[in-house]
Amino acid sequence: MDQNQKPAKGQSQTFKFDLNIRTLFIIVFVILFGLTIFYGNQEFQRLSSEKPINEVLTAIKTGKIEKIERSGNTITAIYKNGERVSTKKEAEDSFRQILQESGIDPDDINVLVRTNEETSLLSTFIINVIPTILIIAFFIFIFRQARGAQDSIFSFGQSRSKRFSKKMSKITFKDVAGVDEAKKELEEIVDFLKNPKKYKKLGARPPKGVILVGPAGTGKTLLAKAVAGESNVPFFSVAGSEFMEMLVGIGAARVRDLFSIAKTSAPSIIFIDEIDAIGRTRSVSAMPAHDEREQTLNQILVEMDGFTPNDQVIVVAATNRGDLLDSALLRPGRFDRRVIIDYPDLEGRKSILKIHAQGKPLAKNVSWEKLARRTVGFSGADIENMLNEAAILAAREQKESVSMDDLEEAATKVKLGPEKKRLQTDLDKKITAYHEGGHGIVTHFQSDTDPVHRISIVSRGMSLGHTLIPPRIDRLHQTKTRLLKMITSMLGGRAAEELIFEEVTTGAANDFDQATNIARSMVIEYGMSDLGPINYGPTQDITEWGRAFYEQSYLSQETMNKIDSEVNKIISACYKNAVIILKKHKRELEKVAEVLIKKESLDGDEFAKLVGKKPSA
Repeated sequence: MDQNQKPAKGQSQTFKFDLNIRTLFIIVFVILFGLTIFYGNQEFQRLSSEKPINEVLTAIKTGKIEKIERSGNTITAIYKNGERVSTKKEAEDSFRQILQESGIDPDDINVLVRTNEETSLLSTFIINVIPTILIIAFFIFIFRQARGAQDSIFSFGQSRSKRFSKKMSKITFKDVAGVDEAKKELEEIVDFLKNPKKYKKLGARPPKGVILVGPAGTGKTLLAKAVAGESNVPFFSVAGSEFMEMLVGIGAARVRDLFSIAKTSAPSIIFIDEIDAIGRTRSVSAMPAHDEREQTLNQILVEMDGFTPNDQVIVVAATNRGDLLDSALLRPGRFDRRVIIDYPDLEGRKSILKIHAQGKPLAKNVSWEKLARRTVGFSGADIENMLNEAAILAAREQKESVSMDDLEEAATKVKLGPEKKRLQTDLDKKITAYHEGGHGIVTHFQSDTDPVHRISIVSRGMSLGHTLIPPRIDRLHQTKTRLLKMITSMLGGRAAEELIFEEVTTGAANDFDQATNIARSMVIEYGMSDLGPINYGPTQDITEWGRAFYEQSYLSQETMNKIDSEVNKIISACYKNAVIILKKHKRELEKVAEVLIKKESLDGDEFAKLVGKKPSA
């Protein structure tokens, strides 16, 4: 919470006060302890320099003493050389009488008498008062600690939410792009709170809740921040995990406290981030898997739509695991709106790029169109990170602006990781060059495939090289022909190794993994094989309680053998096709490999000039 932010009603405001009292106590304790040590040390030094009175009298007789200082029963003799010696006399004896009995004329000695009131008071204070103060202060500290522990126990049930206002949140809907449909849904929520009469005159009521579902980094939390910045009502933010504690019932108590504060400040908005932490499907077995989570969920269900009216509090929630949420939580009357936030499309990526590029000087060769097509599959967070990495790279090289090359390198770094200058033998570089060249050649010389964007034999992450083939457009469907061509391109690396070196290596393991996954999905999910349009994979069932679970289909051994046979047939056919393409264009493969060994990287335009025109469909 910001230091200038006032805590919400019902929240503790004593933290700062307790901190000042504790600091003051420590300072006083240190001062008193120091005084005790200081005066105690002085008293120790005095006692250590004390001598018998007979020795002092002898020194007076021999004329070594310059003067005598007497304070009560303490006699301090000051020698002519400046040395000071202390001694004690009996309380009932007179110092003048002691001198006369020793044969010393008291009038011959310079005796200075000091009052002992100040010394007595100081000694009394040191010996009696300071230890008493320290003991009292110690017990006060112990009692305060015990009271603080008691207060913290009773504060378990208080909400951990943070309250935001329009002045605190500088993010508005203008700072959000690529999720126009979701933004429109939330703009209506804000408009309802600002202009309730416009809706009420038509009999409309505000939605009880809006749940944002989508992959990580697509802008769910950013939308919530925009709502906080746009709305003129109190905005309470809390994470789903903050309701959970080791004590049973604490989560439900915190939910009650949160809604109580929100109702007091109504109209208001509550934002629950990562709601799947408490909103997961409740157990249907006799023994609940997590009773505390279920109690918290039940309390949220009641608060959102129970007997108590709750029309002035709108709940906005976000999760990237919408499939795990309880059906009672998603029904109308609780979360009326379910907004799906997916990865941005081409136009959305352009808008996001322009927003995050503000404040960054860009070179003239930067093309938003090219960047948007380059970043297919990037989330909003990926794009923001890409632009930031490009700015860092340009600053590292002391450039005046961010160039297209910086952005290209940053995009590759975000997805594949930074470059690794590994020590590779000449043979390793040659094998990697032909492997990556094989991917590029097979892809290029298949009709109706996406163009090769970049080929590199520079190691990144766990790979020794990479061939980037981003889609030209955002496709919602994949045809069987396109999937087969994708598998063929993935197997081009192994085919090139076998064709050139008449040997195979371990470098194609990841290619096989991806190719096999696509082929298996074609057979068991998409019905793209001779087995027909049948789903042989896991099925999703819904119980009478609305609980979803996945159960493996019961397949005979004969059916499983047929599935394996179909997958093998697809992989084998694609591999043979890759070998045919490479044999036909072996000269182009060798050209690409030679350039890669020298330059290590080839962009799409250089690759196209090197191998020739791509065949048309």
